[in-house]
Amino acid sequence: MKNIFTISKVLVGLRRTASLSFGEGQEGEANQVMYKTSRHCWSFLQQGKIFKLLEKTPTTAFATVIFFFCLSHTYAGDHNSPAGARAAALGNAAVTYKDIWASFHNQAGLAFLKVPTVGISHERKFALSELSTNSAAFALPTKESGTFALSVSYFGYKLYNEQKIGLAYAKSFGDKVSAGIQFDYLGTSIAEGYGSKSAFTVEAGIQAMLLKNLWLGAHIYNPTKAKLADYPDPSGEKIPSLISLGLNYSFSDKVNIGLETEKDMDADATIKAGIEYHPVKQFFLRGGISTDPLLSSFGFGLELQNFVIDVAASYHQDLGFSPNISLAYSFK
Repeated sequence: MKNIFTISKVLVGLRRTASLSFGEGQEGEANQVMYKTSRHCWSFLQQGKIFKLLEKTPTTAFATVIFFFCLSHTYAGDHNSPAGARAAALGNAAVTYKDIWASFHNQAGLAFLKVPTVGISHERKFALSELSTNSAAFALPTKESGTFALSVSYFGYKLYNEQKIGLAYAKSFGDKVSAGIQFDYLGTSIAEGYGSKSAFTVEAGIQAMLLKNLWLGAHIYNPTKAKLADYPDPSGEKIPSLISLGLNYSFSDKVNIGLETEKDMDADATIKAGIEYHPVKQFFLRGGISTDPLLSSFGFGLELQNFVIDVAASYHQDLGFSPNISLAYSFK
């Protein structure tokens, strides 16, 4: 196992290396091939074909090459990772929620915060430290001017990592409509001489009460179709452009459900759904599901005076559990 992870540390950034290395002639063509090949890895992983291939692979080293080459494409590379264990427990159907983690899901939700709030979050994909995401956010509501927020996230480890820094502004229009916008810096770094690349993009969203207890949320990420790099393939190293649309309905003070669809402009839509149960004042139970890949999730939350502690885990039938924990503090 130690040898597998030693190899993986070199390979997890393989796909990004293709786009960050600019070559002429055959080298440029090799970069294109590597990029196009990686785009097919997800379908193999989703269908379980990659695991059949690993069983037939004669050497551990070659199996590791295949596995982490695909994994680095599938679970990294868009810089738009969700954050907060509440959202994770609900299948990340969070485009309608109004908490500090709206900094990562729909900035319009920040407009309904009443007091300054800070949050930190840690997720470890499939219990692998190399696939960890650390996130933090701070929101500052004002009486007249709306809410200002700063968010940061870091995916990866010292040899390969992705960073995102966002500056957001949100404004409510009465108590039934809000809008928000965020300007993002995105960076990718690969050690051992490969260097780094960065880009700037924007994201924005709205939230609105359609009926009593029924909320709509809509969000768009990277409408400018920013790229981290350009090479002979016209697609370059594209950052995904995503559109999310969701509804949330509260049956009572104790139960609410959320349903959301997220569409990458270059891929099939993802469906997300979650349910939250509030049996007693300080305790929440949550469950969710999402597609592409198919993940089930669950978790709980505790409200302790100014603190909110959320714990969650999602489960993939082949890759296992991804634990997530977050902590938020409100300056009341």
